[in-house]
Amino acid sequence: MRDLREITPEETKERVIEELQKIYDPELPVDIYNLGLIYNIDCWKDDISKLNRCKVTMTLTSPTCSMSEVIVDLVKSIPSRMDGELEELDVELTFDPPWDQSKMSDEAKLAMGLL
Repeated sequence: MRDLREITPEETKERVIEELQKIYDPELPVDIYNLGLIYNIDCWKDDISKLNRCKVTMTLTSPTCSMSEVIVDLVKSIPSRMDGELEELDVELTFDPPWDQSKMSDEAKLAMGLL
């Protein structure tokens, strides 16, 4: 088994993206990553534990999204699904810039009937 301290921040970021692609907006048939709700993922190695930590900067389709707590809680729970690979994941929720359809991937636009 690979030592968790040897896993690079880049590898962890890819795994975080995989997990984000499993989280669907409950009101739309598209995952939050392809929907364009994720603005930034920053991962680094913690100086003390030598394990990876990440910060996800994200938005929601609307500041009044009724499912905001559910979506944010699902993102925050990603470390629990990564077998100790990720020590901690912080979420920063922002509405600047506001989300719009241009942030969606082509896959998401196709699923929503926009292509």
